[in-house]
Amino acid sequence: MTSTSSVPLVGLIFPSAEYECRLQRVFEAMERANLDALLVTAHGNLQYLSGYDGRGAIFMPFPLILVPGQKPTLVVREFDLRSVRLASWVEDIVHYREQTEFAQVCADAIRKFGLKGRIGLELGCWNLAPADVNALQAELPDLKFVDASRLVATVAAVKTKMELEVMRSAMKMTDLAVKVFQRSLREGISEAEVAANIESEVEQAGGTVPASASSSTLLFGERTKLPHGSAKNNAIRNNEPAFMEMGGVQSGYHCGLVRSAVLGRHPETESLHDLSIEVLEAAISVIRPGATAGEVDAAGRKVLERHGRPGLLNHRVGYQTGINWVERGYISLEPGAKDILEPNMTLHMPIILCGENGYVFGTSEHVVVTEQGSEILSSTPHTLYRA
Repeated sequence: MTSTSSVPLVGLIFPSAEYECRLQRVFEAMERANLDALLVTAHGNLQYLSGYDGRGAIFMPFPLILVPGQKPTLVVREFDLRSVRLASWVEDIVHYREQTEFAQVCADAIRKFGLKGRIGLELGCWNLAPADVNALQAELPDLKFVDASRLVATVAAVKTKMELEVMRSAMKMTDLAVKVFQRSLREGISEAEVAANIESEVEQAGGTVPASASSSTLLFGERTKLPHGSAKNNAIRNNEPAFMEMGGVQSGYHCGLVRSAVLGRHPETESLHDLSIEVLEAAISVIRPGATAGEVDAAGRKVLERHGRPGLLNHRVGYQTGINWVERGYISLEPGAKDILEPNMTLHMPIILCGENGYVFGTSEHVVVTEQGSEILSSTPHTLYRA
């Protein structure tokens, strides 16, 4: 007896026209960078341009070969060929079986374009090992390989209308997770129990927030001294802090958020949180088209300098968001960063301060750069929740 389902195995998240528009923007960026071709290997960038999430490319690279004016070519492992075809709008797909065949098959696909000049590689991203680069260079000694890690990320930083709709939907699930986190807090409840509450209620609402996954942080008490940590069987007691950083997921787009709470009173983390709000609001106040990423970072740090506590912030003020939570090569709001903000960029700004006694505490916002400044996506206040 066989059964059928009306639910497709997999499919494109957006219409083909959306991907074609993104591809054209990347071609324009390639021409500005004087690139004859680009190999896209970062999973988020692959999904952004092809629709395929790169899930099969954990062990071996699945490059998307881009040449301006030409149809793109995907090079994938034969084992994953069916999944790639079902999930991607790209028609030209070639495959290899084992890692040892990758460089030759990829090089043959590149040769078909008759290239003579510069090929960009995402050297500063995940999923392309030095051995892969060396093997490609050996196969194609007459071509010049250059680093183009930031090219696709810079294009993808500016969201389309469809992308913004997806991210707003993801944030609704994040906000629900925050509300469940807050109302779950009572003496004796564990991190794992709160994570389960979050996942259950968000799932009932038709969304996804991986609260118990390694990508999310949920910590109580002394464990809030950890910079990251998934939920454990650690119960909160009266007069202890609680910290969460997690994000709803919609169509591969994540909208992360940091929210903190105190059960009773905890003066040290309460003080850290007050400062984090000042830093966050100062940084958001300078977000506008034309501002640099470094200027946003500097605005936040000046608050801590005025308080004589600059060492509390030992990481960047924020980063570009979109597909996946973060990718190496994304725009970063860090000291001296020259990237210029544009309308419809989305940024997560986690102001997590590291206290002198080890507590790691703070808050965040997820914002969209607008023509006038910025828009906060979350509907839950970034103030400290007191249970």
